[in-house]
Amino acid sequence: MQKLSNDQLGRPTPEEFARMERIPVTVVLDNVRSLNNVGSFFRTGDAFAVEHIVLCGITATPPNRDIHKTALGAENTVPWSYEKRTGEALARLRERGYTLVAVEQVAGATMLDGWRCEPGRRYALVFGNEVFGVGQEAVDMCDCAVEIPQLGTKHSLNVSVSGGVVLWKFFEQLAPQR
Repeated sequence: MQKLSNDQLGRPTPEEFARMERIPVTVVLDNVRSLNNVGSFFRTGDAFAVEHIVLCGITATPPNRDIHKTALGAENTVPWSYEKRTGEALARLRERGYTLVAVEQVAGATMLDGWRCEPGRRYALVFGNEVFGVGQEAVDMCDCAVEIPQLGTKHSLNVSVSGGVVLWKFFEQLAPQR
């Protein structure tokens, strides 16, 4: 077994990536405070070809050295926007036909291992603050919630780790044939 070089991986250029089909998923970051977590979402969003990232509230925005340190340039390949209020961002996404999904431990949440995406549907996945999670106002606006099954004592994951786990599940079901 030999490790592959970047050239051998056949990755698209940023220009080719901009023209590629994306999975019908927008990520909404509700008051995520760590710039490293924001950068990780950009990098994961690039890997799984999400449509867009909406940065809300106290969530920092590019250009930013600390975001770039983790994103490694993905902040330039994944479209993004900023909204002061998460609720306003969610209202706009709903108007555009998105199904709003809180990634949170709430009553009635669907365990991620049982989640099935519906073909033809667009999803907005809402991830929350590292301490407080998705704000209750945002949870109240969501159509449903998914929760990552866990067995440990902490009952939580770092928000960017949660992003990788959840985005993989959506990518697995929604990605164009590769």
